[in-house]
Amino acid sequence: MPAGQRWDIFCTVIDNYGDIGITWRLARQLVAEYGIRVRLWVDDLESFRHIRPEIVPALDSQNFCGVEVRRWLTPFPPAEPAEIVIEALACHLPEQYEQAMASRQVKPLWLNLEYLSAEDWVTGCHGLPSPHPRLPLTKYFFMPGYVVGTGGVLKESWLIRRRDAFLADAGAIDAFWRGLGIPAASPDEVRLSLFSYESLAIESLFAAWASGTQLIRCLVPAGKALADVDRFFGRAGVSVGDRLERGKLTVHILPMLDQDSYDRLLWACDGNFVRGEDSLVRAMWAGKPLVWQAYRQEDAAHRPKVEALLDLYCTGLDEADALALRRFWLLWNDDGDVGPAWPEFWSRRDRWPEQAADWQTRLDRVGDLAANLVKFCNEKSE
Repeated sequence: MPAGQRWDIFCTVIDNYGDIGITWRLARQLVAEYGIRVRLWVDDLESFRHIRPEIVPALDSQNFCGVEVRRWLTPFPPAEPAEIVIEALACHLPEQYEQAMASRQVKPLWLNLEYLSAEDWVTGCHGLPSPHPRLPLTKYFFMPGYVVGTGGVLKESWLIRRRDAFLADAGAIDAFWRGLGIPAASPDEVRLSLFSYESLAIESLFAAWASGTQLIRCLVPAGKALADVDRFFGRAGVSVGDRLERGKLTVHILPMLDQDSYDRLLWACDGNFVRGEDSLVRAMWAGKPLVWQAYRQEDAAHRPKVEALLDLYCTGLDEADALALRRFWLLWNDDGDVGPAWPEFWSRRDRWPEQAADWQTRLDRVGDLAANLVKFCNEKSE
């Protein structure tokens, strides 16, 4: 890789923060581990600020962790294209920028970084070229994935080492909970994080927890699930800092956490409910029992995505364990009554860490997304 190589990453922020979360992690890793000069173009810095509080939305250019964060304005300002250009997660480059790319004597390497999927078609599309219909440019599809033949998932070189050090330090864990205003964990409680989209299934889950025999403390970062929390507790407008109790269930409403704090939340909990792409991958590396909620699409188009991941994720489990996991995940994604399925799923919690470790080993065989991107670009640039 040429020294000081420049990359431009473009991101449009969807209302669920996953897109900016993924592109920010990628940009930060490319700078820290590969010495790449990265400009991250973002169309909504106000939303970015929720996961990176230092961001100043009014600034056109600012620098964090060595990444130059640029405000993506319309009309787009004149900018010299980088050697590598990444169009991330279904966004579209500004027309002015495409024209500038086409006018360069040596054309930039242009990649379309797609969403993460476990579906079979991903390996067939990974690395395919797509010529521009009008300009002398070619775009390549780069497909994140869970199997060899895809681009892998994000994983910084320090991640597991930092996770294990945190989990081995009881003082650090206690300090983390104190910083959130949460009491230290007691031996007789289960501590679960819940980061989800709107879901009718939350009511049946909370009801099962409240009427069960196990003390459950649920940590809910501010977001789309708060309306469902409202409904269950008969409240109007729960807010950050609220503590709500019913039966065996205690719910704490947390602020939207920055990415490093969210990692620690996943590590510190006994299990994690996650949504979308970014939090799913971080929960996988946390190694705790997890439940995933896919981004809901019309006509249940998300259902095949969930089933495809389950097919891979359940590999190696015995039939009863796989059935319990599949049943709970599918009910959760279908807004079903998850209450009766919870005890069967959670009774197997001692088996999930071994399965999670095996899954992490399989992901490591694919290689992490940043490393695979750098390798792909180096090969195409030779």
